[in-house]
Parts: sequence; structure tokens; C-alpha cells
Amino acid sequence: MNQIPQSHTIIGATPSALELIEIAGRVCYKSEKNITPDSASSFVRMVSNSGHESVIEHAVLTVRFITNRGVTHELVRHRLASYSQESTRYVNYSKTPHGTITFIRPHWWPTQDSQAAVDPRCKIWLEHMLGAERNYLEMLNLGMKPQDARDLLPIGIKTEIVVTANFREWKHIFKMRCSKAAHPQIRTLMLPLLAQCVEYWPAVFNTVEVV
Repeated sequence: MNQIPQSHTIIGATPSALELIEIAGRVCYKSEKNITPDSASSFVRMVSNSGHESVIEHAVLTVRFITNRGVTHELVRHRLASYSQESTRYVNYSKTPHGTITFIRPHWWPTQDSQAAVDPRCKIWLEHMLGAERNYLEMLNLGMKPQDARDLLPIGIKTEIVVTANFREWKHIFKMRCSKAAHPQIRTLMLPLLAQCVEYWPAVFNTVEVV
């Protein structure tokens, strides 16, 4: 059995996203003549702050998440996005390296291995995951297909999902999933992505309020 933290990787984004948004937005005002080599950021910030966010839908972002299935159940509730997810129906986890299953550490997992070794919560969690792995693999040994043996897999199993959405939808996702009212597991996944988006496209994402 393996246990790892959740993570994200940006694997695609609209090239020159702010410049594209500016070109699209200035069509509305017929102000293309005002485009300069450095005007995109201020223009995008202006339209975003004014609530004219339909313009930022022209740019898209694709992210690969490694997380648990509980988190992906929440992610796919966001309708204006495209998803491609690892399938427990077709993936045979007995054929992974060393024939083991990978699980995602819960958000409360201690940062130090020495702390985890003596934490009774970690002991219970590990025992449960080990039991699920053992029973799943035994079902496969008895001739069951992965699509049937997967009934024994817990929500904490590692899954990978690729999500593509436009910038406006990502702002909505961040507002919902970075909120203090969000589940801690998805919040700890989304906050680092939000910080990265603020770094790359501040004119779009620095207005996201985490409350």
C-alpha cells in the first residue's frame, strides 16, 4: 500500500490569455486602437472589476489533479467544465507497480512521519486502507473483474482527474472550493492552485475573495 499527499499540475492554458481577452473585450467597445504592448493587464483588470466577466471566458485552463474520489465527486458538480478521470472500472490495481494500491492522505495527516507513526487516527486509517487493499486484491485472485471488485475500494483511494474550464468558471470554482466553508480536503487542494493562478494571471484571479 502507498499513501501520498494530493497535488495539482497545470498542464495547459490559453497562450497569451490576457492579450486574447483584451482583443475580445475591445470588440465590445470598438476600442481596438487602444491596444498597446502592455495594455492587456489593465484592460482585463478593468472589465473583471466591473463585473463584465463574460469576456474572460475566452481563456481556458487545464489542470491535472491527484486526489481522492471524494474530492472529485465535488469537482464534477461544476457543470461548465470538461473532465477526464481515472476509471476504477477499467484500471486493475493489481497490475500497478508492486501490485499495490495508492491512497491519498487525509487533510489532517501529520506533516512529520514521526508524528504519524504515533497518531492513533493514522493507525486506524492505515489499517482500514490495508484491509481494503487486501480484500480487493483477493477478489481479483478469485476471478472477479476490476469493475466488480471496485465495490470494496474506499473513497480515500487515489484518483487522477483532468479538468478544463474557462477562467470565469475557475473563479467560481475557487470562490466555492477555497472558502472556509468548503471541505478541508478540497480546500487544501485548491488553495495552492489559486495562488499559482494569481501569480500567472493576477488581473483575473486576484479579485477572488477567500472567505
